[in-house]
Amino acid sequence: MSELTSTPLPKEFVITDADNWQPRFFSIWVGQAFSLFGSALTQFVLLWWITDTTGSATALATAGIAALLPQALLGPLGGTFADRWSRRVIMIAADSITAFCMLILIGLFATNSVQLWQVYLLMFIRSSMQAFQQPAATASTAMLVPEYWIPRVAGWNQTVFGLITIASAPFGALALAFLPLQGALLIDVITALLGIVPLFIFKIPQIRASSAPISDVWSELKAGVNYVVGNRSLLVFYAVMGLVVLTIMPTFTLTPLLVKEWFGGGVSQVALMEGLSGIGIIIGGVLISIWTGFNRRVVTVMVFFGLSCFAVALTALTPSSMILLATFWWFVSGLTFSMGNAPFTAVLQIIVPNQMQGRVLALLNTVVGLAGPIGLLLAGPLGEAIGVRGVFIVGGILSTIVCFAALLSPALLRLEETSAAA
Repeated sequence: MSELTSTPLPKEFVITDADNWQPRFFSIWVGQAFSLFGSALTQFVLLWWITDTTGSATALATAGIAALLPQALLGPLGGTFADRWSRRVIMIAADSITAFCMLILIGLFATNSVQLWQVYLLMFIRSSMQAFQQPAATASTAMLVPEYWIPRVAGWNQTVFGLITIASAPFGALALAFLPLQGALLIDVITALLGIVPLFIFKIPQIRASSAPISDVWSELKAGVNYVVGNRSLLVFYAVMGLVVLTIMPTFTLTPLLVKEWFGGGVSQVALMEGLSGIGIIIGGVLISIWTGFNRRVVTVMVFFGLSCFAVALTALTPSSMILLATFWWFVSGLTFSMGNAPFTAVLQIIVPNQMQGRVLALLNTVVGLAGPIGLLLAGPLGEAIGVRGVFIVGGILSTIVCFAALLSPALLRLEETSAAA
């Protein structure tokens, strides 16, 4: 297998401090942050409507599948489009289609004619559009800022993610308290427009992967797969991430059950844990945005992900009478996850040639997106056998072992060295 190499950007695409890049980047970045917030708020509102209307766990599970599975299945295609077509146009189209579908749903709620399958369909379309929008947005970052800013921006993104995690639920509840449901959903349309407008004003530099006809999309998708499979370092990196998600993902879904069954808590304790986890994500993002001098990003990723997974295990190992200590460990897990996730994205943005980034990042999303549901399927019978607390302990310890064992892989440790040599 060949080693991973990175192709230097052509001179005309290199952003330097001498360029006036800040207005373009911050306008697009802030607009996309508003759009993400609106999407998260809408997700909360729709899930609450499903819960209040049906009271069915099956209905919620179906909504979860509709919201997650399309991104995993369509991600590689979305990444291929992001490399061969205008990323700016893809982002505009994805947000516009989502906003249009939301307007249709608002009309259905306003006329009291909405049905459950229509909500599922909207979630499916939103997720499908994310499969195209996310690779385009992520791959655009490297073309909007100087290279040494990429880890800093990744830290900011983690901070925004933490803020959205904390704010989307209470703001969604506040919107439902003062607005009819269709009024709460209208917020998503407004924030989508805030994300679209800067993209009409500013252009995004882009090296096109190909100008070949659309019939060659399949061959370019295969080229993205071959790029990952043919580079041992990157392949090991993807395999490790898949195993980590498979073993740790069930714990995030089962958190309310752990709080209820083991700690005897209620919804307020769950909200406290999730809120402090979001604060940890924010702090971690801020720390990473400041601490941009680390050289071995892949080591940073594995160490902090390992610490985050171990903190999950410690949460369940906490005595049932000490829920505040468990909440502290959940906060630590969010903090260390954020500090690992930011350089994780930056690694790929730096080492992968920009004209390949859409496909490579989308393939990673597919690996992670499929590993999560598989882990949830395995967690069901495992939870019946050893209890929800056992799922947390086993999952946390196994994922910790995967992270630190990965540091023994020479191929993984060469991930950045081959890029530096190129």
